[in-house]
Amino acid sequence: MGRVVVLGASLTDMNLRLPRLPRPGETLLGGTFFNAPGGKGANQAVAARRAGADVIFLTAFGDDDIARQIRTHDEAEGIDLRYAKTVAGASSGVALILVGDNGDNLIGVAMGANASLGAVDIDALPDDVFDQGGVLLVSLEVPIGAVAQAIRRAHRSGMTVVVNPAPADPQLGELGLLPMIDVLTPNETEAEALTGMTPDDAADSLRAQGVKSVVITLGGRGCLVVTAGSRTIIPAHQVEVVDTVGAGDAFNAALAVALSEGRTLNEAASWASAAAAIAVTKPGAQGALPSREAINRLSS
Repeated sequence: MGRVVVLGASLTDMNLRLPRLPRPGETLLGGTFFNAPGGKGANQAVAARRAGADVIFLTAFGDDDIARQIRTHDEAEGIDLRYAKTVAGASSGVALILVGDNGDNLIGVAMGANASLGAVDIDALPDDVFDQGGVLLVSLEVPIGAVAQAIRRAHRSGMTVVVNPAPADPQLGELGLLPMIDVLTPNETEAEALTGMTPDDAADSLRAQGVKSVVITLGGRGCLVVTAGSRTIIPAHQVEVVDTVGAGDAFNAALAVALSEGRTLNEAASWASAAAAIAVTKPGAQGALPSREAINRLSS
C-alpha cells in the first residue's frame, strides 16, 4: 500500500445546483441545495484513501460543530488526523459552490481556520511524517509559508513532491520552490497564470525553472505529461459530464497514489485520468470520488 501525506484546506461545501450559472447581479431560482465535506486538501485526502493509500492529512479546523462533523467524517474514511491543527475561537472553512446543469461551476471560499496554517506548524511535525517516504501532495488553498516548509522538508527527506498549484501562486518560483517539485499539475488556466504561456510552452518553461516533470490537465481533452525525455498526451475517457467540481482533486490524488506505488508518471497519469472521469459523472466533490476498484475497472 502506498503512503500519501496531503497538505491542504478542509472546508464544508455548500452546493447550489441551478439550470445555469447566474449572470452578475442576477438572482436565479429553481436550484437544489446540499452540504458536503470539501476543500481541495480534504477532497484529495479522501480521494487518495479511497484509491488505496495510507493517508496523513495536514490541515486546520475551527473549534465549532462543523469541525467536529468533518473530523468524524474524515476518520470514518480512514484518514489519519493526528497532526491536524485545531484553532481555538476560529470558524471552520466554508465554500459556496454554484453548479450549472452543464457541469460548469463558480466557487467562493471563506478559509476560516485554514488561514492560520504556517511554517511553524510544519516545523513542529515529527520527522517521521516526512521520513517514511511516499508522496507529499500539496495544493495552494492554505498559506504559502506552510506549503513552502512542507515542500522543503519532504524534498530533504527524499519524498516525491507533487504540487497542484490551485489557485496558481507565483511565489512557488519566487521562493525557489520549483526545483524541489517532482511533479507540478496545473490545469490550463493555472499554467497560463504561472507562465503567461499556452500548455506546451508553459510545461517547457516550468521545467526550465527546475520542475522535474509537468502534468497539465486539459479537461475533456485529457492531460499533457512532459518529462526530461518525453512529451505525451493522455486522452480523457469519454463520459457523460454531470459536475466537474471534483475532477481535479480526483486526478491529483490518484496520480499521487499511483506514484507512491512505484508506477511511472505516464502510467500514473493514465490511472488518474480514469479517476477524474468517474468523478465528473456524479454531483458534488467528495461524494463523487471513486474507489480503487472503480478506477481499476475503467482504466483496464
